[in-house]
Amino acid sequence: MASLLLAVIYLVFISLGLPDSLLGAGWPAMQGFFGVPSSAAGYVAMTISLMTILSALICPALSRRIHPKWIVTLSVALTAAGLLGFSFAGEFYLLFLFAVPYGLGAGAIDTVINEYVAAHYSGAVMNFLHCFYGLGAAVSPFIMGQALRTARWNEGYRWTAYLQLFILAVCLFSLPLWDKSGSKADAPEDAAGLKEALKRPGVPLTLLAFFAYCAGEATAGLWTASYFAGRFPDMDEGAVAFLGSLIFGGLMAGRVLSGILSVRWSDKRLIRAGIVLEILGVLLILLPVSSPVSAIAGFLAVGTGMAPIYPAVVHMAPHTFGKRFSSAVIGLEMASAYVGYTLMPSVFGELQQAAGIAILPFYLLLFALITLTALECSYRKQAR
Repeated sequence: MASLLLAVIYLVFISLGLPDSLLGAGWPAMQGFFGVPSSAAGYVAMTISLMTILSALICPALSRRIHPKWIVTLSVALTAAGLLGFSFAGEFYLLFLFAVPYGLGAGAIDTVINEYVAAHYSGAVMNFLHCFYGLGAAVSPFIMGQALRTARWNEGYRWTAYLQLFILAVCLFSLPLWDKSGSKADAPEDAAGLKEALKRPGVPLTLLAFFAYCAGEATAGLWTASYFAGRFPDMDEGAVAFLGSLIFGGLMAGRVLSGILSVRWSDKRLIRAGIVLEILGVLLILLPVSSPVSAIAGFLAVGTGMAPIYPAVVHMAPHTFGKRFSSAVIGLEMASAYVGYTLMPSVFGELQQAAGIAILPFYLLLFALITLTALECSYRKQAR
């Protein structure tokens, strides 16, 4: 039963990743359809992320009162509804309306599943969990690319919604499996609240690192396709949409590798190695060559390097800060992550409109360095 439940959890994380790369892959076509500036994508992403922040902050308390299976199932239904709404949107403002259920569902899935896996499973399982997120995020640009070739961007969202509805059906049929694992999340009765957790040594710096990491990941995921469209204007729309999946493909491959390495490597070592690889990937993108090969390799390396950071930091929470603080810290980490997702792609959208899409690798480098510095300082605070 435990193995079947873990399989369902992995499938749910595929559902979490499925919508995340659609906006970036489809935006070059969506921008023309709606007749809005390129920076408008950031505001749609911001709305989704605001909803995920709200959801992440509510979930630690909610999961102590409601069985996680109901939160997860309802959340998958909300994201499916959001995707269907996007697929029928004929006016730009409707994207903001349907971003609400999409964001609320995504934030709840992320928080509840991460908390559950951190409490019950090894670092390898946590990395493989986020690998399945990467699988979902890597598949959807292929769906969008096929839609752009054969139909319109709307169909990319609609086909993805159908996959989400299939995953919802699996969640409904698997509800009895959760009963075997206990009726509530395993938070202690005296679990710390958000304010108390913030006073824990190292927590604020960890939240800064999470913010910076997710700022880089979200910006790369949203703007990679636009980078190739701007730097290599002769590429067709389908190829540009496909290349938009490089970051997510790197995340998926990197998390498989991290899951294997985590048997011997600590979470800290995985994080450090990942950031070094991410920086090397940025340097590849910056090579002044006319061929897209080095940029393709660079974005793939950036995604692979990013891969272990999110799961490793989350997995460390119960062991680093204590089980009493674990639920609140993970909720704060999710909220910080989505603040990065919310604000910084939009900031980049404004910057690239003024300075050009070529500044993307410099933007990614900045946040990689902030992530590394904040985590190293956090480790020292905890050691003291």
